[in-house]
Amino acid sequence: MKENKFLAIYNDLLLQIRKGAFQPNEKLPSENELSQQYRTSRETIRKALNLLSEHGYIQKIKGKGSIVLDVGKYDFPVSGLVSFKELAQKMNKPARTIVHELELIEPDEYIKRQLETENKEKVWKVIRAREIEGEKIILDKDFLCQKFVPILTRDICENSIYEYVENELKLRISFAKKEMFVDRVTAEDQKYLDLNGYEHVVVVKNFVYLEDASLFQFTESRHRLDKFRFVDFARRTHQPHLLP
Repeated sequence: MKENKFLAIYNDLLLQIRKGAFQPNEKLPSENELSQQYRTSRETIRKALNLLSEHGYIQKIKGKGSIVLDVGKYDFPVSGLVSFKELAQKMNKPARTIVHELELIEPDEYIKRQLETENKEKVWKVIRAREIEGEKIILDKDFLCQKFVPILTRDICENSIYEYVENELKLRISFAKKEMFVDRVTAEDQKYLDLNGYEHVVVVKNFVYLEDASLFQFTESRHRLDKFRFVDFARRTHQPHLLP
């Protein structure tokens, strides 16, 4: 019976969110208020709220309660390999890139391992915040091998590094390996992003390869978790029938 009760509450709250009774960034009533409204225990309410959180409809923020997320999130292609400029054009939203750091460095051991570089190879370090509709919601930390990208300027980084690499350097970007996980926000995230009280970000690590399978870029892209829906397309490969 309790199981049916919390699912019924979950479905009712979800229907209200979808109909717009609760707007994005609006706070849901407290657990006490909801328990009185639905005439049930706080434990049952907590189960319903946890399910809403797991499915991406609300975010529980310490000291603020349960905040309704924007279900019209930006689609971010997991399997695709697109630049931020291309993504912004596809979304047709006002967007800009803010370059915070651009320097040629001797990479530390961590970056050397990610890029599989030799000891004396130098690497471009680029730190950029991505702003969409007036909010800085992505922090990109790019590391590119100088042997493939000899020159890099602030103008290039503000526009599109991929566009420069392909059109000016005539290199062909071929494929990427990706890793995704959720991480707690860092001091750097707090400095460069509009976090709006969120304590976690979605991190996508990209290892980007050229046509000859040379690894030329490593990127750690940190996304505010309420603003993106990570999408992919999967097709089942059917195994050939084996004869008995």
